[in-house]
Formats: sequence, structure tokens, C-alpha cells
Amino acid sequence: MPNETTPGRRLIAGRSIRWDEGRAGRAYDQGLWIRETLADSLQRAAAATPQRVLLVEGGQRIDCAGLHLQATRLAHALLARMPTGSVVSFMLPNWHEAAVIYLAATLAGMVVNPILPSLRDRELQFVLQDAGTRLIFIPASFRQHDYAAMLSRVGAQMQAPPQVVVLRGSAGPHIAYETLLQDTGFRAPFPDQEPDAVRMVLYTSGTTGRSKGVLHTHNSLHALICQIRQHWRVEPGDRFLVPSPISHIGGSIYAFEGPLLLGATAVLMERWDADEAVRLIEAEGCTHMAGATPFLEQLLAAARHAGTRLPTLKVFVCGGASVPPSLIRSAASYLEGAVVTRVYGSTEVPVTTVGSTRPDEAEQAADTDGRPGLAEIRLVGHDSAPAGEGEVHARGPQMLVGYLHPEDEASSFDEEGYFRTGDLARFVDETYLVITGRAKDIIIRNGENISPKEVEDILLGHPQIAEIAIVGVPDARTGERACAVIVPRSAAGPDVAGLRNFLREQGVAMFKAPEQVVLWDALPKNDAGKVLKHRIRAALAANERPPTP
Repeated sequence: MPNETTPGRRLIAGRSIRWDEGRAGRAYDQGLWIRETLADSLQRAAAATPQRVLLVEGGQRIDCAGLHLQATRLAHALLARMPTGSVVSFMLPNWHEAAVIYLAATLAGMVVNPILPSLRDRELQFVLQDAGTRLIFIPASFRQHDYAAMLSRVGAQMQAPPQVVVLRGSAGPHIAYETLLQDTGFRAPFPDQEPDAVRMVLYTSGTTGRSKGVLHTHNSLHALICQIRQHWRVEPGDRFLVPSPISHIGGSIYAFEGPLLLGATAVLMERWDADEAVRLIEAEGCTHMAGATPFLEQLLAAARHAGTRLPTLKVFVCGGASVPPSLIRSAASYLEGAVVTRVYGSTEVPVTTVGSTRPDEAEQAADTDGRPGLAEIRLVGHDSAPAGEGEVHARGPQMLVGYLHPEDEASSFDEEGYFRTGDLARFVDETYLVITGRAKDIIIRNGENISPKEVEDILLGHPQIAEIAIVGVPDARTGERACAVIVPRSAAGPDVAGLRNFLREQGVAMFKAPEQVVLWDALPKNDAGKVLKHRIRAALAANERPPTP
């Protein structure tokens, strides 16, 4: 296990992280990294502007003083149950309580682990065990799913299950959220904060089939916020509409970090509804929004239907899936006061490009994925890349400080500390990046990363499947859809409904299920037996089955 004496690493608050002294010094000198944390910002805001509204959710409006009070009470409750440095997970929709939990964990010096509410038993148990979660916050029920029952099932399979806190409903055998906010008189002093300590662990789909825990610090997130302020026309008093899941890096920074560090307000949406989004933008005067292609398509259609051009909207950044240039042009033309631009990034290196937001960059906003902001980007030759393209390697002060398991880093970074994104790209005018493909086997659907291997490994247990390859195919609505090419064990192979039912029985989240099934006699392979997915994609595009080698 790496420790503080390992070259290129540093041990902070009991966790080993990647460390480059020179780059850290430059980040501090530029003010991108600072010597305080979000805990300091919360306390300062509560004293200076107690009535400034930070969060809006339905009829709830949470100001600085209210958020500080609730977070302080919850932080004391957390410290009464577990030591500083523990992992606190939450599996919540875009509810204001998530911000209370996030800030409480910050005050208590703990590590937060946002988890997608769409995950089910199998994925949830893996994350809780892998992260070493000590306590998890869940809804009693959401979208007709009983989370309390799921946590009871999952906990019964674990040797050291976490404590479970239930929000907005019956807690059953678990802990009711309201009881943690009661003032019990416990007053353990809050710990000193180390801004370079791990602040958050987020799990991302891995090409090996196993999710990896991405580590971010207080300072990596602070640098990210600095970049957003500089490039996305953010001013104090701006309002971010946040429909993107708070369990993603994007949704989390808009909902939790931005209100305190940017002087903004986050308007939360529990679930996406384009007509409601138009109403909220107009009613709340929202200035900023970010989302994947379907969000922009549906928002534009809803605005047209409502006869409004959303005049308060200043910026819409679109990424997370294939973004048609025509959509950017249509949105920019109709939403006359807004800059609409493509952007590119990942959980590991958020906002790798900041888009093209200057008045003279309208064409680049539509035709490219924008220019780099804080990140240094270089393109490195790759077997999958044609001439003039390369794999995107990126590094910057907003990047991850490693994976939860350092052994996962071996193939993820080059010798100079650049993160190997697995995405292929080319530069336009030596300035603007255009993502052209993927070297890693990942499908991006509606902004969600799906690991085909994870699903393939599970479906190989299906009694009707002899071989399977899942590939992404273009989809105008979702960016990509997952197509399962199956060699069946008999003439009657499974259909989409059969695969969904099998995956549901295995406790797999339904957003990972294939949306299309194609039956073949054999899969194309090379001499070593590796399935040639590029040939499968080409054959599907041409509506034919390729010959096997």
C-alpha cells in the first residue's frame, strides 16, 4: 500500500493521494487552491448574509443561517456516531436535505459519497463495502421503489453494514432523519480541516466491469468552481437550475459548492420535466443550466411551446453525450440571451473544456467541444485513433487525486501525471477540442456512463445466452443506446424484456439494461479470441452481420 514515503504520493488525514509538489505550489500561487474549506465558507456566510437564500426546492427556501444551523446539528450527530474521516453516503434525489448532509459531513471532517438513486441491490452493496461506508442517508421511497427495504436486504448480506438514516417517510427498523437534527447537547469540537484532504468519493463505471472510487479534495473542487466563475459568466446573485443528479460531479457542485463559493442560488428539481423547468427558470429567474443532450432538446421544445425565450438564462452548457451541432445552433438562435455551448469532461477531470463562451465563438460552440480552461490537454497516439487524432490525456488542479484503490491507477495515468481519459479527439485551429470517439469500452446514455463488460458478465449467466457483446449505437434522443449482440444457446434467444427481467432479478439498475437485441450465429474475433467490437458497430451501422475471421 502506498504511503507518505512513496514517490508522487502524500498521506493526508489517513488517505494516500497522488501529489505533485510543483503543480500544487502553482495552484496555491494562482489562488485556485486555498487554505480553507467549504466549512469556513458556510460559517462566514451564516454570519455575513444570514438571510441570503442558498437553496430552493419546491416550497422550501433555505438561507445561510438555516443551512448552517441544520448542518451544525447534523455534524454533531455524525461525530457522536463515528470518527472523523469516516465515509458518509447519501442516495437521494435532488432534495435540499442532501446539501445539509454534504455540509454536515464537511464540518465533521468526513468524506461524502453520493450514490445514484437508480442503483439497486448489487451495485449498492458493492459501493457500500468498497467505500467502507459507516452511515447512509436514503429516501423512504422514491419513484415507487422501497429504499428502506432495499437497505435491509443489502445490510443483511454485509458483515459490517452501515447505519441507515431514512428521509421523508417511515424509517421502519432504521433511523429517522429528524431524530439526528434534534439538539441532544452533544458538542464535540469540530476538527481542523485540511484542504488537501479527500472530500468526496464518487464511483464511475469501469471498463473492467468494476466501478472505481474517484477521489476529490476540498481544493480540487475549489479549483473547479474558480474555473466555472471565470468562464461561465457567473456573478453573485445568479441562479442555477439543477436537474442533473446531485450524485454526479456536475449536479453536486452546482447544488453544494456553487451557492457558497459563487454567491449563487441552486434551484433543485427532484425529477426532470421540461415544462416545469421552463416554469422554474421564469419564476426563479434562473441564469445557468447544464445538462446532457436530452435536457437541452426538451427544454428548447418546451420553451417554444410556452412562447418564451427564457430571457434570464445566460448560459447553457451541454455535454455528457453526443451533442448535435444543429441543436446548439437552434438553441442559441432561439434562446437569444444565452450562450449555448458544448463542453467536455469526466468525473476524474471535471470540465476539461469550458466550451466556447465568447461572442466570437458561436461556430466553435456548436462544432467543437470547446477550449481547455484550467486543464492541460495533449493528444497521444492510440491504436484506435486515425491520423490527426489521439487519446485525450488531461491534467489540472481540478482533477482527481487518485482512485480509492491505488492499484487502479496503474493504467490510468501517464508518467507525467496526465489522466488517460480513454476518449479520442482532434484539435481545431490548435485551440478547440473535438471528441471523435472512444478508446475505452464505455456507453454514454443520457449522460450516464455504462460499462458494457459489467452487464455482459452478468448476462452470461442467462440460460439462453452463449456469447454476448454490448455496444453503443447512435441514438438521436439519448446520444447512444445499448445494443446486445447475442449468440443464443438455441434458436429462441432472449428479447429486450427477457434481459431486463433477468437483470432486475440480479439487482441491477435498469438504466444499464440493453435497449436493443440482435441475434447472430457468432461474434467476430481476432486470432487471440478477442471480440472485435469495432466490427460489430460497423455492421450494425450498415444493418448487416460481419463475417467471422
